[in-house]
Amino acid sequence: MECIETPEDFEFRHSLTFLKRSPKEVLHRVEDDAVTKALVVEGKPVVFRVSEHKDGLGMEWVAGSVTKTGAVYLKNYVRDWFDLHTDLKPFYHMARKDELLKPLVKAYKGYRIVGQPDLFESLVWAVLGQQINLSFAYTLKSRFVSSFGQSLDWSGVPHYVFPTPDVVSRIRPEELLDLQFSRQKAAYTINIAEAFLRGDISREKLAGKTLEEAKAELRKIKGVGNWTANYALMKTYRYPDAFPLEDAGLHNAIKRQLGLASKPSVERVRRIFRNYRGWEAYATLYLWRSLAD
Repeated sequence: MECIETPEDFEFRHSLTFLKRSPKEVLHRVEDDAVTKALVVEGKPVVFRVSEHKDGLGMEWVAGSVTKTGAVYLKNYVRDWFDLHTDLKPFYHMARKDELLKPLVKAYKGYRIVGQPDLFESLVWAVLGQQINLSFAYTLKSRFVSSFGQSLDWSGVPHYVFPTPDVVSRIRPEELLDLQFSRQKAAYTINIAEAFLRGDISREKLAGKTLEEAKAELRKIKGVGNWTANYALMKTYRYPDAFPLEDAGLHNAIKRQLGLASKPSVERVRRIFRNYRGWEAYATLYLWRSLAD
């Protein structure tokens, strides 16, 4: 087992709560206070398991095999997946002085953004979730991933890997319509895959850009609007100031926390978030988390 050091303000149990929010999830499995997930490592699918360890997190591969280089890749993936690099002290210092966030950071301290290190997955998942409820979004993802992704069995359960742009670019729209994709979602999904294949976009191409520069690049892709771009930049790159202003869940969380009779206007949400400049993504995360309770 490989040991991965974690920051003092990290609580794995909060990550597991997020990861098991849908029984329809097919990209990982949470059981016995651990999560198993499949990835393609050095060209082959591998299933690895992450659990708590006395010195942080323990990571081991349970199906398939990896070299030393592959093990390093998996450890770095886990660090990225659970956002172990981010120093949250400034966020907590700010949030403890804020009436809206104060009770949330007290209740969920140690919760970090559970990310999607694969930019293609982030963008497609965001598109799948547009204008539908979360349950049906997971239904679409489950059908999509199990139809077109690689898989490897472990403990009697198939563990799937998200389909690659190459595979998705060759899907006919009718195949996605058969999975109950809308015609628009089918077109956007294939279009995003084609943009990756052409080299119009990649994780590496956006690295080092400012938030606004990165958003501008993403929004050149048909189907990627402001919400989708902010979501991907929050989940893949950990831009702390990525802010999905239009998000309905965020508005509902603010309504609930403030005891409002109706959802706040976009302008009111914008005013509230002026107090969180530089930490909009984490303020959003904790407000989202409050909805689960």
